[in-house]
This record gives sequence, C-alpha cells and structure tokens, in this order.
Amino acid sequence: MHGRSHRLTPQHKVWLEAGNRFVLGDGGMALLRAIAATGSIRAAASEVGWSYRHALGYLDNAERALGYALIERARGGNERGGAALTARGQALVQRYTRFRTRLDRALQTFYRAAFDTNGL
Repeated sequence: MHGRSHRLTPQHKVWLEAGNRFVLGDGGMALLRAIAATGSIRAAASEVGWSYRHALGYLDNAERALGYALIERARGGNERGGAALTARGQALVQRYTRFRTRLDRALQTFYRAAFDTNGL
C-alpha cells in the first residue's frame, strides 16, 4: 500500500504501585541506577534527563509509598555531599531488573506465538 514494510515489535510500560498509588517505573529505576553509579542525585537526574527537583519529588514519593528509604543522602554540596542506594534500594533494583528481564522474554515469546506465524 505504501511501498514499504516495517517489522512490528511489541512495546510495553511497567510500573509498580502500592495501594493504587504509583511508586516507580522504568524511569525511576534508571534514576536509582544512575544514583548508584554517580553517587549524586543531581548528576543522576541529569544523566536520565530529569530536573533535580523532579528527581527529588519522585524519590520522596516512592519512599513514602514504600514505607522505607531507597537513598542514603549526605548533605554538603559537591565536596561532602552525596547519595547512595540503601540496602533495600539495591535489593529493589536487583529484583526489578530480574523481573523486567523475565517479562521482556515472556513478551517476546507471546508476541512470536501471536504474530510470527501470521507474517506480520
């Protein structure tokens, strides 16, 4: 019809809720990973393309919804400040990463079963 064919690929969004309240999703996980890598909320926010203010609000909301801290924060600016994931924050990132890997594989399996045999 339009002279060009593109292969279809499934896409999906995943997020976690607590009591019908948004806790975090893929973007928040990217922020947590960046905090672990950089040791800074400000640097991590910049790395994932968020404002510092948005990152702080996101983390505060997630921690309130979960009922525990994800980040250990040290005030003091560039020289003395910093941030690191708590043990529970690290565990959440690891579990979510394993969950997403398995979910992505399952989605591909379901997609192939539904569409590959139809030539789409």
